Amino acid sequence: MQKTMFASAALASLSACAQPETAELTEVAQIERGDYLVNGVVLCGDCHTPRLENMALDETRELHGADIGGPPTMATYAPPLAGLPADYNDEQFIAFLQTGVRPDGSQPRPPMPPYRLNEADARAVAAYIATLPRAEN
Repeated sequence: MQKTMFASAALASLSACAQPETAELTEVAQIERGDYLVNGVVLCGDCHTPRLENMALDETRELHGADIGGPPTMATYAPPLAGLPADYNDEQFIAFLQTGVRPDGSQPRPPMPPYRLNEADARAVAAYIATLPRAEN
C-alpha cells in the first residue's frame, strides 16, 4: 500500500510539472517559454547574435545576425532573426522550426542544426523572437 501511495504522489508531482499545451498558455507565458527555449535550449544566439571583442555575445544586438566564419562548404553568416526572419510570415517560420525546410523548399547549410521542434515549442520560439527589436539596416 505504501508503494502505491508513493507512486501516486510521484505521478501527481510529475503531472504538475508538465507544460500545458500552447492553446492554454497566455501570450506572456508563451513568450516566456520561447525565451527559455531560444536562450536556454536551442541557443539561437550562439550563431545569430554578434560577438564583442572579448567573444561574449553582444546582448544589445540579440539575434541581429552575425558572421560565423567557417569553410566555404558551410554557412559563413547567420541571418538576423529578431522580429522574425525577413521574408517569413509567422506560419512559415513556425513550419521552418518544425521541418528545417525554408518556404522556398531549401534547407540551411551547416552549422545550422536540423531542428524539428514540436508545434507548441515552435510557436513559443516564434512568439519570443517576434518580440525582439529588428536590426537596423
